[in-house]
Amino acid sequence: MAKKNKPGVVGTDRQAKIQAASKGGGGGAANTIIIAAVIAVVAIVAVVGFVVWQSVSAKNEIRGDGNAAPISAQTGGPYTAYQDVTVKEGAPTLEVFEDFQCPACAQFEGLLGSTIEELASAGDIKLQYHVLNFLDSRLGNNGSTMAGNAAFCAADAGKFQDVHDALYANQPAEGSGWTLAQLTPVAEGAGLSGAELTAWSSCVEVGRYTNYINSVNTNAFDNEGVKGTPTFKLNGAILDNKTIASPDLLKAVVAAATK
Repeated sequence: MAKKNKPGVVGTDRQAKIQAASKGGGGGAANTIIIAAVIAVVAIVAVVGFVVWQSVSAKNEIRGDGNAAPISAQTGGPYTAYQDVTVKEGAPTLEVFEDFQCPACAQFEGLLGSTIEELASAGDIKLQYHVLNFLDSRLGNNGSTMAGNAAFCAADAGKFQDVHDALYANQPAEGSGWTLAQLTPVAEGAGLSGAELTAWSSCVEVGRYTNYINSVNTNAFDNEGVKGTPTFKLNGAILDNKTIASPDLLKAVVAAATK
């Protein structure tokens, strides 16, 4: 049978051991060292955490937060191209609603793109783009959003139109989407290099203009009467694409709308 301790013995033995430990060589010093070590570790963790926070904050500040809008554009609204060109008095506004993954958009770009840019660069039209991304959900990728970011991130370096045109010239097979690795040579071919290319890459990677593109897409289908792409508006009225099915027809329609 196990023996029970006599009342008071356990407490007396424990106190004696504590007193012996406190009087022994170095017990107090060891505790002090342990406490100091714990404090040091906590301090190191705090410093490392602060450095990481600073790094992340700096990266977010430099690379954007995904809520930006391109220069002179507003949430849900179009991006105005050729901003350095003075539009002639009475010139109409041509709006292009497009999705960079849209094959028909690429066809119209090949057919009318140079004519549209000719009219815009001469100030004969005010050219505005509504870059949409509705094909992402239909095709199961994020290629339209990636390409849209590629174009608007290039606008930061004054090369929106160059990348815009290059995206259609290098449009992948429908459904295969875009990746940053695929977009980089497109940007390089459009003239981005060095620090501008580095900034562009970071901008695309974090999707700096994603929320803007989402807002433009929503507004187009909810408020602009758009049913698909490409859609063209002249002075706010949707055009029948058949009426602008050639460069000459487009020029005639623009001339008729010029006041």
